[in-house]
Amino acid sequence: MKNHIVLLCSLLLALPAVVGAQEIRIEGSTTVGPIVDAFVEAVRNSQPEIRFTVKKTGSGDGAAALIEGRCEVAAMSRFMKKEEFAKAVAAGKTPIPFTVCMDGVCLIVHPSNKIRNVTREQVTGIYTGNITSWKELGGPDIPIVAISRDTSSGTYEVFHELAVGNKKLAAGVEYTNSNPQMFTRISTTPGAIGYVGIGFLREGVASLQFENVVPSKETIADGRYPLTRPLYLFTDGYPAMGSPLMKFCNFYLSEQGQEVVTAKGFVPLTEY
Repeated sequence: MKNHIVLLCSLLLALPAVVGAQEIRIEGSTTVGPIVDAFVEAVRNSQPEIRFTVKKTGSGDGAAALIEGRCEVAAMSRFMKKEEFAKAVAAGKTPIPFTVCMDGVCLIVHPSNKIRNVTREQVTGIYTGNITSWKELGGPDIPIVAISRDTSSGTYEVFHELAVGNKKLAAGVEYTNSNPQMFTRISTTPGAIGYVGIGFLREGVASLQFENVVPSKETIADGRYPLTRPLYLFTDGYPAMGSPLMKFCNFYLSEQGQEVVTAKGFVPLTEY
């Protein structure tokens, strides 16, 4: 009888861990967000016992949530920074990246703007406040409205490094919290310039060549487009083999996973 009681207590103590293992909390990038949503839907259809919660507030927030144990998966549109890794190690965490697909940060303007190519020097001039009118670039005589993603965004980090050389942005630069907000601002502002992931290009804005290279699935796949980047999922250590978390994180490797990537407008890692 005593042994039965001990066994029962052990099972009761273990129960929360078993239940908890069926919950996957995902936090991070708004760029990776549409891919995560589609992955969640696909995995949930085959494994309805898994509970998912998804928060899309930025790559930096995703990294912080993983480090602090508030999520199982950090969705990130940039690689984790050295200081984030250091914080993770100090907290007893081991961040492991899963590269889900490729993306390109695409510069966009209002469709009435006839400028269709910009150089790195010009983009740097715009975002540092040294170029303030489209007339200076051969465009209309209207002020440039420079719009950026917020500083917690992985897209901001990539753009700031690769397009602006990490120079300080002008005080007049506006900031938006998501790709959809960026798209809306650009599509309704004739003098605006901004940037989104390639999966967010839609009618209503015009995309620009950067350094004479068109952002496309082909130029991103072969690396010709200068603002190319991978998109990631990060976990704390390698998920246990056969676990729901491992199945979710490895879903992108399947044919269905890469079809999701393509359907969302991003660049798959492989063709089946």
